Amino acid sequence: MLWQDLTWSEIPDVLARCGQAAILPVGATEQHGPHLGTGVDFIIAERLCAAVAARTGVPMLPTLPYGCSLGHSRRWPGTLALPPVTLIEVVKQIGDWAYHSGIRRLFIVNAHVTNAAPLRCALEMLRAEHDDLMVAVINTATISERVRHFHFADAEDWHANDAETSIMLAIAPDSVRPDKFAEADDPDRTCGCVFAHPVNRTSANGVTGTPSQASRGKGQVWFDWLVEDLAERVRIGCSEQPPLPHSYFETA
Repeated sequence: MLWQDLTWSEIPDVLARCGQAAILPVGATEQHGPHLGTGVDFIIAERLCAAVAARTGVPMLPTLPYGCSLGHSRRWPGTLALPPVTLIEVVKQIGDWAYHSGIRRLFIVNAHVTNAAPLRCALEMLRAEHDDLMVAVINTATISERVRHFHFADAEDWHANDAETSIMLAIAPDSVRPDKFAEADDPDRTCGCVFAHPVNRTSANGVTGTPSQASRGKGQVWFDWLVEDLAERVRIGCSEQPPLPHSYFETA
C-alpha cells in the first residue's frame, strides 16, 4: 500500500477499492533535545501511516519530511525548516497531482504541531480548486481523547517529551539516546503567556516535558492506539459523502 511501490497500471484499481482515497504523511526535521534524533516527527508520521495503510487498504503517498519548524530557532543544530508559504504551496502541488492521479479523498496526517496552520491553508486551496476533492488534516497528537491525554500529560506545550520519547523507543530505538534522559527533562514555561514565543525562549535544551519517564512498553501501547484510532478515522472517511451535493461554483 505504498505509493512508490505501485505501478501506474495498478493505481486505478487500488484507488477504486478504497473510495479513491490516499494518505499523505507530513512531519518535520528538527532538533528534539539531546536525547532524540532530528527525524522524530516524520518517522512517527511515516510508521503510523504505513501501518494504517496496511490495515485499511488506503495507499500511503511518500512522506514529506520537512515542515514549518521556524519556531525552533537556530540555537540548536539540526532543524531544517520550511517557511509556512512554502509548505502550503508544496502540499497544494502534491494535492493537485494526486487529484490528477485519481485521488478524491486525501487524508493529510500531520505529526508536527506547527504544520497545522499551513496545512489548513493548503486544504482551503485544494478544495476551492477541485470541486470533488475532499481533504482532511488530521493531527496525530489529537486523533482521539486517549491519544491527546498521553501527549499532553507532562506538558501543554510538549516537545520531545515522554510521549514522543516512548513512541520512538518502541518504533525507532536507534534514534534514541537513553543515556541522555537524565539531563533532558525541562519544564513547560509557556503557561500564562500571552504571546507564542519561539522555543529558544521557552526551553533550555529544546525539550518541553519529562522524557526521563519514557519506556518502550508505554510507547508500544500508545503507538498501537494511534494506529487503531487513525485507521478508524480513515475507514469512516473512505465512505463519507458531503452533507449536501451543492457545487462549490454554484451561485444559486
